[in-house]
Amino acid sequence: MSESCTKQLEQLSTPENISSLRGIRRGIERETLRVTPDAHLAQSHHPATLGSALTHANITTDYSESLLEFITPVSDCTEILLNQLSDIHHQVTKQLDGELLWPMSMPCIVEDDAGIPLAQYGSSNIGKMKTLYREGLRNRYGSRMQVIAGVHYNFSMPDRFWSLLQKLNNNQQPLQDFISDSYMGLIRNFYRYGWLIPYLFGASPSICRSFVEGREQELPFESYGNGTLFLPHATALRMSRLGYTSTAQSKLDICHNSLRGYIRSLQQAACCKEPEFSAIGLYNKDGKRLQLNDNILQIENELYAPIRPKRTTKPGETPLEALHSRGIEYIEVRSLDINPFNPLGIGEEEIRFLDEFLIWCLLTPSAPLTQSETTANRSNFEKVVLEGRKSGLELELNGQSIGLQDWAKEIFNQLKPIAQLLDKSVCRDAYLKSWQQQLNKIEEPELTPSALLLAEFKRRGGKMTELAMELAQEYRQDLLNRDYGYFDANYFNEERERSLQQQRQIEATDNISFEAFLENYFDKLQGKYQPQHLTKE
Repeated sequence: MSESCTKQLEQLSTPENISSLRGIRRGIERETLRVTPDAHLAQSHHPATLGSALTHANITTDYSESLLEFITPVSDCTEILLNQLSDIHHQVTKQLDGELLWPMSMPCIVEDDAGIPLAQYGSSNIGKMKTLYREGLRNRYGSRMQVIAGVHYNFSMPDRFWSLLQKLNNNQQPLQDFISDSYMGLIRNFYRYGWLIPYLFGASPSICRSFVEGREQELPFESYGNGTLFLPHATALRMSRLGYTSTAQSKLDICHNSLRGYIRSLQQAACCKEPEFSAIGLYNKDGKRLQLNDNILQIENELYAPIRPKRTTKPGETPLEALHSRGIEYIEVRSLDINPFNPLGIGEEEIRFLDEFLIWCLLTPSAPLTQSETTANRSNFEKVVLEGRKSGLELELNGQSIGLQDWAKEIFNQLKPIAQLLDKSVCRDAYLKSWQQQLNKIEEPELTPSALLLAEFKRRGGKMTELAMELAQEYRQDLLNRDYGYFDANYFNEERERSLQQQRQIEATDNISFEAFLENYFDKLQGKYQPQHLTKE
């Protein structure tokens, strides 16, 4: 552990400072497919009994009508957070008419792109834009990639922590600038060390054969029976070039060395034409729009990244506009697979470890990323998602080869004091317990979720779909039997009606054409709102 990190931990551990670590704010976004009892993607519309996917606070859709997304409020209590997530699952499960929630990241039986219905958000300009954006994704990348599901973990430190940390560092910046710079340092370290997340929590070592039918791919898959393909040492195919990938985006040079550089490079990607996408065209021969534009990114959200800086947007505000105006509020970790052994897709074990890992990334010195280091980071991540459990696997650190297990143990030695400090702050042993659980996976790779899944497939004769459906049925009954732990039925009934009313109001008050709406949006995205100083490095 660096000298500066050790010193900061000592200062944070004093009786007058330890409370600054209490109140970590977290939010979870969990995606899950609705499937039929025969393991095919549901073709039904988003259930009206759930409310409006456009405006509901907790229940929406992602790419497809069949791809649900559950969103918790921000909470500073892990128990409350998981109760909220459980209540959302409970409520949705009650409303599904014979359909099930698919418990894995890689999709169920998907016969072709035409069988994946695009998400619909109504007749308002913002609703039509959201659907058109998804139409663009389909035409650019195909739909199968877009129905891969994951868990996003939103994380921010308490206000008191930031004031104290700035004081301990004798930093004289405006507080928000210090916070934004610190979060960007966390993000850079996540790119350096974030390969550890798919190793520990990756749960997509296999795919249904239907996922690659008719697609070119070069991975050396082995097969279980007729339906399941797998890589014997893979951890998270969801995060590999088979999953969320883009040839056009691989050429991007997104800057993470400053918030200003990040905003500028992302704007450039959302403004630069991409010949591959220009060839698609903006309209078909019947005049139907095929994509929002033919730029490398249609909008900022199209960037596939394992972690993002975020700021809650105001109505009519773009994500980059919010970051520019008010700085980074929280970070979003996007590299988590769904945990198939948990009905909610994530549990306390993952949350506790993510807290300590992200705080370590925050406190560890974080030099600017060079191009050669970025290349090495990408290579390390790709190796881990494809063959992370391979005996003797070596990664690159500072231009030298290092064994994955050796490097991981070095990191865990530095994480332990943070786990102990967090436990001290909450008077529990939850963090050290999670630390030990994850360390066991380093020492015994067969304990990782990816290894446990493959072992279960092998025991069942390779029937991945059969296992997934058994879990889906088991979790359905489990969720139906649960009581509300935070919300109640009245809350969801009121939120359903509120969301439907808000959608109607948005649709009734649109007063410009769709084309004018898009022009206004892209004026903001392309930086016309910016003062001149932000265009300079």
